[in-house]
Amino acid sequence: MRRRKRVTRASLTCGFALVLAGCGQIGYYAQSINGHFTVLHDAQPVANLLADPSIDPRLRARLVEAEQIRSYAVTALDEPDNGSYRSYADLKRPFVVYNVFAAPALSLKLRESCLLVVGCVEYRGYYSRESAQAYADELHRDGWETFVAGIPAYSTLGYFDDPLLNTFIYLPRAEVARMIFHELAHQILFVRGDTPFNESFAVTVETVGVRRWLASHPDAAVEYERYDAHRRQFRRLVDGYRKRLEALYGGGGTDAEKARQKDILFAGMRADYDALKAGWGGYNGFDRWFESDLNNAKIGAFSTYNQWVPAFMALLAQEQDDLPTFYKAVKALSKRPEAERNTELAALDGTPAAAAARALLDTPLQAKR
Repeated sequence: MRRRKRVTRASLTCGFALVLAGCGQIGYYAQSINGHFTVLHDAQPVANLLADPSIDPRLRARLVEAEQIRSYAVTALDEPDNGSYRSYADLKRPFVVYNVFAAPALSLKLRESCLLVVGCVEYRGYYSRESAQAYADELHRDGWETFVAGIPAYSTLGYFDDPLLNTFIYLPRAEVARMIFHELAHQILFVRGDTPFNESFAVTVETVGVRRWLASHPDAAVEYERYDAHRRQFRRLVDGYRKRLEALYGGGGTDAEKARQKDILFAGMRADYDALKAGWGGYNGFDRWFESDLNNAKIGAFSTYNQWVPAFMALLAQEQDDLPTFYKAVKALSKRPEAERNTELAALDGTPAAAAARALLDTPLQAKR
């Protein structure tokens, strides 16, 4: 009965979306609607799966852990208590959606797509890898640098009950927690048309949530530290080159000279990654990111998710690390015009609390044990 209600509501909402869409957008919205409808249709309640004696033992253990994480999100992080992540779907593919990012040749400013419900965002998502690549190829022909990123989880902002997915259920436990905390944060707050604000807020909640969760699950900390240590080093590497690229694009010189210096920077980035990876004992989790074209779209996509994280963590510190109070403060900030929001966040970003947050982001998680 719950599935029928969920699918019926999806059908009505999606039909309304198609009526509102212009002719040029109908094809895009149709694939979005069909893709999400399929995800909802394939989802089964976790309670039903756990009652099935034939379920794979490994999946059973992961679903039990995910339900415990879901309860923690409500009781410890004050995240929404609803039907999201109370069901599970096996999509038989590695990612649920593929996001296409695009940027000019001499800028990290991402191209925006203006869509129903979410407003203008700095990417466009597809349920098919082939469709995403076709759109990226179209943009590339028009002169854009592009990046197609596989995404293991996404949020419908509370409009529907988002399920657990095979695309992330088998990741380290703390990584599953991170994704659940992140996507539920979007249900707390989502500002139309401000991707850096939305993603930085969700990353802040996930970061705080995972560290608190690991404090009561020290056995998971050792496992996760191996997974996360490489990501922290990768983040520092990319962020360092992001700053150098921004300085290059914003400085003087001809476009030809900037293009030459850009190529030098990307070559240096590859060399630095090879040197970094040499100390990883065979771990190659970021090789695919470097194997394909290094470009502004990749760097811009990276910064979109992290731009205001230290600022939000500074705001959390101002609120005595109390998440409900922090949520109220962020909601109040979200009601201000975008220019005012960014001015306030920039001011927070320059505080000692933000500097401390940057140091915290580079601190091994197991140090909190």
